[in-house]
Amino acid sequence: MVQYNFKKITVVPTAKDFVDIILSRTQRQTPTVVHKGYAITRLRQFYMRKVKFTQQNFHDKLSTIIDDFPRLDDIHPFYGDLLNVLYDKDHYKLALGQINTARNLIAKVGKDYIRLIKYGDSLYRCKTLKVAALGRMCTIMKRIGPSLAYLEQVRQHMARLPSIDPNTRTILICGYPNVGKSSFINKITRADVDVQPYAFTTKSLFVGHTDYKYLRYQVIDTPGILDHPLEDRNTIEMLSITALAHLKAAVLFFLDVSMSCGYTIAQQAALFHSIKPLFANKPLIVVCNKIDLQPLEGLPEDDANLIAEMKAEAAKTMVGQYGKPGEDDGVLLSMSALKEEGVNAVKNVACERLLEQRVEVKMKSKKINDCLNRIHVAMPKARDGKERLLCIPQAVLDARAQVAAAKESRKLEKDLEDENGGAGVYSASLKKRYLLADESWKEDVIPEILDGHNVADFIDSDIMQRLEELEREEGLRMAADGDDDDEMDEAGLTPEEKEALAAIRKKKRMLVEEHRIKKSTADSRPVVPRKFDKDRQFTTDRMGRHLSNMGLDPSAAIERARSRSMSRRGRKRERSSGVEENADAMDIDQPNKKPRMLSRSRSRSRPPGEVIPGEGFKDSSQKLKAVKLGKKAAKKRNKDARKGEGDRVILNMKPKHLFSGKRSIELCLQMGADPSYF
Repeated sequence: MVQYNFKKITVVPTAKDFVDIILSRTQRQTPTVVHKGYAITRLRQFYMRKVKFTQQNFHDKLSTIIDDFPRLDDIHPFYGDLLNVLYDKDHYKLALGQINTARNLIAKVGKDYIRLIKYGDSLYRCKTLKVAALGRMCTIMKRIGPSLAYLEQVRQHMARLPSIDPNTRTILICGYPNVGKSSFINKITRADVDVQPYAFTTKSLFVGHTDYKYLRYQVIDTPGILDHPLEDRNTIEMLSITALAHLKAAVLFFLDVSMSCGYTIAQQAALFHSIKPLFANKPLIVVCNKIDLQPLEGLPEDDANLIAEMKAEAAKTMVGQYGKPGEDDGVLLSMSALKEEGVNAVKNVACERLLEQRVEVKMKSKKINDCLNRIHVAMPKARDGKERLLCIPQAVLDARAQVAAAKESRKLEKDLEDENGGAGVYSASLKKRYLLADESWKEDVIPEILDGHNVADFIDSDIMQRLEELEREEGLRMAADGDDDDEMDEAGLTPEEKEALAAIRKKKRMLVEEHRIKKSTADSRPVVPRKFDKDRQFTTDRMGRHLSNMGLDPSAAIERARSRSMSRRGRKRERSSGVEENADAMDIDQPNKKPRMLSRSRSRSRPPGEVIPGEGFKDSSQKLKAVKLGKKAAKKRNKDARKGEGDRVILNMKPKHLFSGKRSIELCLQMGADPSYF
């Protein structure tokens, strides 16, 4: 089981987002309405609550960050050195220390200002102290902004680290760059490590898993190591050194005998001897890779001697480990990852060697005595040398024979399906398993019951024959009547009537064609006003003729249509009859401008108390009273909308952490946020 899961570390926001999150939470989850008329104890309690709430939120958020990040002294030494190599242990501890210091300072600021607000003598003084307290807390958070940014980068990188269990069965692959380590792990596990024909393709640790004897093994691919002093190695090489130093694993040292990696066998042997102290107390296997390019038998004598020395060193490790001389056949192995020759043999030997080493270590531990005291294995001893065969009762043999015969005689649905045409042709009958008094009833048609009556009792057996007779009779009648019912017999008509009938039929065809054209283009034809109709079909003359044919007087309708068309063109308004009658008197007694203004209709504003039909008021006094009550009710809302003594100011109206991405009202309710705030 993986002990360390760095993917669950809480996201570290920036200093600005941190302040926005805390202050917006304070505004949303604490009261905001306060008036100067309140008692001073109530005012103090109002602002003390805000300072306490803000300080507690800062404390909880910072405590979560400090607790989620691993402490280098409490985790496995492998992860401790790995974090030191990747992120610099001193910088890491300094950043967490600054977060802890900021948490303590914010707690001290909150405590001091709560004591000051406790003795505030006015609303203004309490509010000023609250603003100062929150301002000092935000200033402290802004000062640790670089530490927060560094921890966020560390968190993102730690989340991408492979999940390595330092205590499980592990196979560690090491060697020079480009010797075939990644190809080997891709062959024996389902890992997908990038393989390229150049050095340092693998820049970090990669983990795969394989099974051997129903046990899961962890296989780690390390970056390539170069032969130079420890202090000159870079971060990528130090990852391999850290894994070799701290993981209890079976080590596979890969050797490229073809030297296609760019390094000679002498250089690879020098690397082996330089990191040999890291192989102590670990099963060590030297793997000669790429034998398809250069077999071991064709190596020069010097290279063969170097490989023999490496084999001897690995054998010495076996002797020191097991306390007895080891066999050399399991120390030096050859394989070809490209042609998959010997790949499984290398994996099996490594897993077997590691398993033996782990069992031996457990057998030497003190816990094995407690386990052996609770385990007892009983082995029966033979009474004599007589051979005793198995004895099965005859009744049991007969029962077994009957069961076997029943299985052979019984036909399954699968057998019936094969005999009757196979799938898609054979249809299994669901009625053959019915339990009925008579077996012949199984295939009978089940009656359909409607309203307590059998439907079959009301069906005439000759209904289809009678239906055919009715259809035949109907066809004969229609043939006798003719195809068109509307056609008239022209035999007894006079020439004038025939001409009228022809005109009627022509008119009918024209109307039908016109209707079809309009119907086909009704969806795409725009609605055009009559005054823009180019055909001028709707004229007053046409309307007059139509009304005259109907026996009506068209003069009034024509006059009204003409008067409307003239008024639309801008016809001048005529003077009223009263003014025309007294025109001479007005010309003498008053200026000429006065009657012109009296005759013209002047628009005026409607008084507020005038009742408009449909408003629902009885009279003007009732309407004025309703308007007054509405203004009075809106006065309180307008007053609350202005900034007063209350503490409702929101510095950042749209903080990023609340408005980034798509969020619905339902999601806001699930997260505990107030949808009205948005």
